Amino acid sequence: MAQASQISALELNCPIKVEHDRKRRQFTVRLNGSHDRAVLLYEYIGKKTVDLQHTEVPDAYRGRGIAKHLAKAAMDFVVEEDLKAHLTCWYIQKFVKENPQPQYLERVFH
Repeated sequence: MAQASQISALELNCPIKVEHDRKRRQFTVRLNGSHDRAVLLYEYIGKKTVDLQHTEVPDAYRGRGIAKHLAKAAMDFVVEEDLKAHLTCWYIQKFVKENPQPQYLERVFH
């Protein structure tokens, strides 16, 4: 029952809050209290280069724009920290293609 109320809360356009854990090198969105999470993982592959490796949203929460929020937070981090990004994750590749902002494109390795 608790999960159903969390899903309906997302459907009511509650704001999606992305958290950045620099120590664990991940962006997360809490979905059901603190149990279910959507996550975007990255690693530093150089002093000023990150590899955006993987985005995962639990099946029950897909199709709600959560991965888009994670991808935007990650790309904004790359811009704010003046980093270069390698996009291993197919979803982030898709996000940048669909949102071809100059500040994103100039920081992505092709």
